Parts: sequence; C-alpha cells; structure tokens
Amino acid sequence: MRIILLLCCLVCSFSISANIGDMPKEQQLAMKYMEALTDHDYSTLRRFYSRDTVFFDKTANTTYTGSRQIIGFLQRAHEGVLEYRLNIEHMFNTGSLVVIIGSYRLRGPGDQFGKPGKIIDLAIPGVTTLKFDNNTERLIEQMDLMDYQTMSDQLESQ
Repeated sequence: MRIILLLCCLVCSFSISANIGDMPKEQQLAMKYMEALTDHDYSTLRRFYSRDTVFFDKTANTTYTGSRQIIGFLQRAHEGVLEYRLNIEHMFNTGSLVVIIGSYRLRGPGDQFGKPGKIIDLAIPGVTTLKFDNNTERLIEQMDLMDYQTMSDQLESQ
C-alpha cells in the first residue's frame, strides 16, 4: 500500500502539460503556425508560405497552391468568424512531418452555413498534417482530413 501511495505522489508531482520549449523543433514550428492560423495572423502566415506551398483539404478535395491562393482562401473562410481555435488531442512528428489530431472550434455568423441570423458553434474533428522545410522553416504542405459529417450533423441541430 505504501508503494502505491509513493508512486501516486511521484506521478502527481510531475507537470502534466508540456512546455512548448520541450517539444521537438518541428512541433514547435507547427504550434507557431497553428497559432497564426487560428489568430488570423496573415502577416505571420505569409512567412510560412512560399509560392510552392500546398494547402490540401483531402476530405473536401480542394487544393490551394502558393501564398496568394492560400491567404485568399483563409481570408474568405475566416470572414466574420468570431472565434476559431484548435483543441489538440494528440500531436507527433516523424522528421519534418507533424501530425495533429484534434478538433477545430468555430463560432460565427450562420450566413456562411445557410443559417442566416444565427450564431453557429461548431467543433469539427480532424487530422492536420504539416510538412516543413527544416532549412527555411517554411511550410511545404498542409493536408487536412476533416469530419464534415459531424459538422453537418451539428449544423442540422442548430
């Protein structure tokens, strides 16, 4: 019994949340990128993109290439959004490829979703993969796999 109590005390004494400085460099880069994305910080995002960067929403079968196309798409998608954040459930990397599993939370006007006059609140589960160039710290490719069926179900109930 004492051993179990000692083990519990030991486990509880360690910090549960990871410090961003403790993460691998690629994951730190991914966190900075995702923060700029969810904060609608287009000037920071431009530094991540090149004319060859690819943004691919595989589930929606939509691709944007290059800084201009990607920023243009994001500005249209974020128009009027009151809140946009990513709740990360799990993140890992293999080399310069970072995989993020979580859900994107959006709150904003229903006009974009065919629900005018309402404020819509969505939590869309998905997987985002980010591939970086380690030398330039620029994004090579972002691929999203989003659960749009869950989004449709949530929209139906609002």
